[in-house]
Amino acid sequence: MAKINQDYTNLQGSYLFSTIAKKVAAFSAENPDKKIIRLGIGDVTRPLTPTIIESLHKSVDEMARKETFRGYAPDLGYDFLRKAICENDYVARGCAISADEIFVSDGAKCDSGNIQEIFSRDNKIAVCDPVYPVYVDSNVMAGRSGAYDTALGRYENIIYMPCTKDNRFTPQLPTETPDIIYLCSPNNPTGEAMKKAELQKWVDYANEKGAVIIFDAAYEAYIHDEDVPHSIYECDNARTCAIELRSFSKNAGFTGVRLGFTVIPKDLMVEGVSLHSLWARRHSTKYNGAPYIIQRAGEAVYSESGKKEVKELVGYYMRNASLILNGLTSAGYEVYGGVNAPYIWLKTPAGMTSWDFFDYLLRNVNIVGTPGAGFGPNGEGYFRLTAFGDYDATVEAIERIKKM
Repeated sequence: MAKINQDYTNLQGSYLFSTIAKKVAAFSAENPDKKIIRLGIGDVTRPLTPTIIESLHKSVDEMARKETFRGYAPDLGYDFLRKAICENDYVARGCAISADEIFVSDGAKCDSGNIQEIFSRDNKIAVCDPVYPVYVDSNVMAGRSGAYDTALGRYENIIYMPCTKDNRFTPQLPTETPDIIYLCSPNNPTGEAMKKAELQKWVDYANEKGAVIIFDAAYEAYIHDEDVPHSIYECDNARTCAIELRSFSKNAGFTGVRLGFTVIPKDLMVEGVSLHSLWARRHSTKYNGAPYIIQRAGEAVYSESGKKEVKELVGYYMRNASLILNGLTSAGYEVYGGVNAPYIWLKTPAGMTSWDFFDYLLRNVNIVGTPGAGFGPNGEGYFRLTAFGDYDATVEAIERIKKM
């Protein structure tokens, strides 16, 4: 008789954004005449840029000719893309990373969910609170979470690091020592970013404790302040304690074509075993590689014209972020983020839970956001809005909220 993986039964409810989608779908069905403005899920709205489209067309044509056709991609990624990533994202910033330490994938979400497979089930993980749900859920699936405490809204075996306005939404070193530490900067959902000195403390701590940092840098393209690092490898000795996750989704708009990568330095060892080798083994066994045409499009991101277009694309979304940040501030809301990230984190009106505020916005002004409670216990009482919408729609959304 077949048996299920009982660890999956520890998952709480459905995935956050699936729940939101169902609520919005139900409201739309009941109110087909309402114009809904979506500032919830972090999906981009601008089309791929001309340089990227040109590269896609060119590589598609290559696939139609025998002499340039490509089959399975190399397990770890084509050399042309790994070299482009290395030179532009790391060497140019003074980071000691080599091209063969870069693993190309179909997105940071997949990598952030899969990376835990190379670690023992006995490892203790630490996450920020609030946090991107995939970090927690993937470890629940792997059996690291323990039982769920309904009263506290937490899993018993996970170390939660509170990120509140009192600590500027920046995690503090935990009193209980973790084995694996998840950090995201610029942060999703709070929109706040760690300064280099703050991140260096985590690197020093991880090296001292023998812990591994999984650093999600999916939003690094939105960094504005000079003292905020784009990569954890800008910190001293990060090669011996850190794995970095990156994505093409938010900077170049690849949410519909899917491309990302993970960096694991060869110096990173656990119990005398190279994590670089373990991830390479896992990658080659369970993954067939990102498509050639998509990797060529990724390469185009690093061309001179590609860089210019991506900068303009990021600027478009950060214009939205400034609009939301300034509009809500002028309307009297307590607001954070929106400077180094495309997310705005706002305090819900007094007496309203984050899901109450979600329902209120949807029902009264037909705007969709993301309840903070979906990101963890310390997300309660807050609400996330995304800057990835259309500019005109964002203008209208803020005007609706001001008049609410």
